[in-house]
Amino acid sequence: MAKQDRAIRTRQNILEAAAVVFDQKGYDAATITEILARAEVTKGALYFHFTSKEELALAVIDAQVTQAPPMPDLPGKSKMQEMVDMGMLFAHRLVDDALLRGSVRLTLEHGSTSLNRSGPFNGWTQLHTQVLVEGLERGEVLPHVVPADTAELIVGAYAGINTMSQAINNRADLERRASVLYEHVMPSVVVPSVLARLDMAPGRGARALAEAERLRETKVREAAAEAAEAERTGTPVGVA
Repeated sequence: MAKQDRAIRTRQNILEAAAVVFDQKGYDAATITEILARAEVTKGALYFHFTSKEELALAVIDAQVTQAPPMPDLPGKSKMQEMVDMGMLFAHRLVDDALLRGSVRLTLEHGSTSLNRSGPFNGWTQLHTQVLVEGLERGEVLPHVVPADTAELIVGAYAGINTMSQAINNRADLERRASVLYEHVMPSVVVPSVLARLDMAPGRGARALAEAERLRETKVREAAAEAAEAERTGTPVGVA
């Protein structure tokens, strides 16, 4: 088990190091030598996990969706707020998440044609479609909305503002641009009663994470109190 855990950590370390190099240099200019130096691993260790630079780059690209943190599970949160939070959290994470930044650079850059860059677009579209379908079932979404079409529109538009923000000021205003995107799109997607409660303002990503952390801390305190009471009374935890 220890060996398996070490292998998982080594693979993640290589992925994160590669993401930094890809973000700085792009796919074509990045070299395995630079990635090895940043990861501080041997060539054998790298090739144990990835057979080529292309395979490594594809793993970095896929991490954009596969390693995305789960949406904060907040009491009373609507599915449409969850969908907005996907984009706002994405913008928030891009500030200091090296793996995400490298993945985005590889996904959006125009360079080598050998890389299949469709994974994140398909993955985010599927996630948005799923949330929209659930929102439609809950009565949060206007009846004329076609979830798959709306999902493609939002994901494609987000990719556009991401590229524009990167070119203009290194994504310093991406959260603002995402906020503007949702303010224009959501009124044509969401029923008025749900729309009125949506938080789409800049900074929503940080607020959602803070709310989730407060909820987590509350649950930890409640579990600790329950365990202490069970120890005092001799009652097994979870038994009324």
